[in-house]
Amino acid sequence: MSPRRVTLADVAKAAGVSRTTASLVLSGRGRELRISQDVEQRVLRAAERLQYRPNIVSVGLRTGTSRTIGFVSDTVATSRLAGDMIKGALEAARDRGFMLFIGETEGDAELERLLLQAMQDRQVDGLILASMFTRTIKVPKAITAVPAVLLNALPEQPTPLPAVLPDEVEAGRTAARALLDAGHREGIYLIGAGPGLRDVPRESVAAVERLIGIREALGAAGVEVAGARTCPDWQPEHGFAATRDLLGAIRPRALICFNDRIAMGAYQALDDAGLAVPGDVSVVSFDDHPIASWIRPKLTSVALPHDELGRRAVDVLFTEIGRDHAGPDRVGEVHRVPMHLRSRESITPPPGVESAG
Repeated sequence: MSPRRVTLADVAKAAGVSRTTASLVLSGRGRELRISQDVEQRVLRAAERLQYRPNIVSVGLRTGTSRTIGFVSDTVATSRLAGDMIKGALEAARDRGFMLFIGETEGDAELERLLLQAMQDRQVDGLILASMFTRTIKVPKAITAVPAVLLNALPEQPTPLPAVLPDEVEAGRTAARALLDAGHREGIYLIGAGPGLRDVPRESVAAVERLIGIREALGAAGVEVAGARTCPDWQPEHGFAATRDLLGAIRPRALICFNDRIAMGAYQALDDAGLAVPGDVSVVSFDDHPIASWIRPKLTSVALPHDELGRRAVDVLFTEIGRDHAGPDRVGEVHRVPMHLRSRESITPPPGVESAG
């Protein structure tokens, strides 16, 4: 038989006080209501000795808070890299004495609806709706019943919900500047998307924003994108095929790959063509996936701040929890989290040029 849960009445009996007195002491209101220090210490010692834990359900009914947050995602929980978003959110919630309830939809709209409903049935104080990849989503109506935040997602239609995203535009600028600072001015090609803003994978916010940043930084330096090859999916085999196709027509001086998996495929295609990184072709990429430091030479990459994204989502959610409910015309603010360059070994100045860095 499981041991019986210690109740408030047990603590009161052990301390020799009324249940009301024990409740006031344990809720932190003893001094406010002039309960003596001796009585207060007796109650606290009894609670510690009995290992008393308050009934969270009862506390929630009394205070109107369950001290829980719902975290509903598509595939974040089972993704090794983006799982750091959950880690960051868990730590930020724990710092405030809150628990995180986690559910995953695998992209199933009906399962998403049921999970959101289940979270609300458990009276969570707020909700985070997260996406593995930065994309636009249709915001479910059910989520607006409690304070909520979108994480790594933008709404298809205007919504009062705030959103937390990586600063992909600045990341694009950062990647381009890494090549510019090394002295590259010609022969810069893109692998994964571009050269135009329409030449991007469907529904990829990251592709559009990275491309905007790349074009802005190169344009500000008077440098043009020399060309590009798109990839239907950002996986190594597509990076390999796109780079091999490019090498069949031209010899690039530098590549900007739209993620590290593409870059891995590009490395293989360059090696097959007898070209060395970075001696013949410099390469810069995005995400800072573990493969960026595994492959040789180690890959310079602009890091996705997954842990910080999770933390920021919780911070923004608590602002929403403390905010008076806004009217239907309010448009949620977009919060951008910086992406930092991880400089490694894949960029070098072109022959005859000294690095500006």
